[in-house]
Amino acid sequence: MAAKEDFYKLLGVERNASDEEIKKSYRKMAMKFHPDRNKDDPETAEAKFKQIKEAYEILSDAKKRAAYDQFGHAGVDPSMGGRGGAGGFGAEGFSDIFGDVFGDIFGGGGRSRGGVQRGADLRYNLEITLEEAVAGTEQKIRIPVLTACGECAGTGAKKGSSPIICTTCHGHGQVRMQQGFFSVQQACPTCRGTGKQIKDPCGKCYGQGRVQESKTLSAKIPAGVDTGDRIRLTGEGEAGERGGPAGDLYVEIRVKQHDIFVRDGANLYCEVPISFVTACLGDEIKVPTLDGSVMLKIPAETQTAKQFRLRGKGVKPVRGGPVGDLLCKVLVETPVNLTKEQKALVEKLGESLTGGGKHHSPQEHSFLDRVKNFFDL
Repeated sequence: MAAKEDFYKLLGVERNASDEEIKKSYRKMAMKFHPDRNKDDPETAEAKFKQIKEAYEILSDAKKRAAYDQFGHAGVDPSMGGRGGAGGFGAEGFSDIFGDVFGDIFGGGGRSRGGVQRGADLRYNLEITLEEAVAGTEQKIRIPVLTACGECAGTGAKKGSSPIICTTCHGHGQVRMQQGFFSVQQACPTCRGTGKQIKDPCGKCYGQGRVQESKTLSAKIPAGVDTGDRIRLTGEGEAGERGGPAGDLYVEIRVKQHDIFVRDGANLYCEVPISFVTACLGDEIKVPTLDGSVMLKIPAETQTAKQFRLRGKGVKPVRGGPVGDLLCKVLVETPVNLTKEQKALVEKLGESLTGGGKHHSPQEHSFLDRVKNFFDL
């Protein structure tokens, strides 16, 4: 008896190949040596095809592969004392392999038997304001959608009639094609897999069972949503085929840009301009929040870009958690459109600030020291 060829070599993979690599190579080799694709020498192709099948059956089974890796063919061949043989190979084996390799090509899946199919999901982009996102809202939306035909109740058959059993597949939705010892199962070409035929189609939906309509829905938007969040309205998508369940409608949220606030998660941010006098001497100023205005105390000698936190004035996240904060960044404004008198006062103030040996501009002094140290290096 001639020695068997190494299973890994037969499939053209390395010994450490993954299951996916083995399966991919097996399909490629099965295609190459399929007898129907080798009309010039079908007997040689069939023999090679059998070897490939046996190799795949061993290497795709974890226990058999482990035994083969340890003991070689002796570990999987019953005639050599092994316990995990691949079994016989006949017309039925060819049919199984053919279905595994080529099933997708011949339309093996997708529609359930009887033609019932779930409707498609739909998406609707909804733009709302920041105030609506934070507080929650209810919006009316109008969408075009395929709905079950009211004339035929979704059957596709004319009112007073009913679909009949398909005369080609006899209601199975699939037919089997036989060529030699190969057998292929595919969707029935007459009823397209539904198992039923419509002899007298509905005049409104023309046998489709669904019609295009527009409907108005009320979408409840919970408080705390943000851009990118999706609200699912169950069963509000397209109607299913042949009485199948409807799909869902997903409302995708987009929050409009706000004139004052910027949102980052649960927190809100805003910039508040203050005068030079307020920054120097301190004061209480009015700042906006989503709940109304509040007073914010500005301490004396406040520097520009100083950030103040107003706790609990942010957003309560839609998925739970503490309410965020409002962070106000103050920006000190430089006076503009000064009169001669005002300019003279500013100059006098400047002279006063530069005298006396005190540092009235700590950031400027610190920066100049760093610059001096840099050039002294």
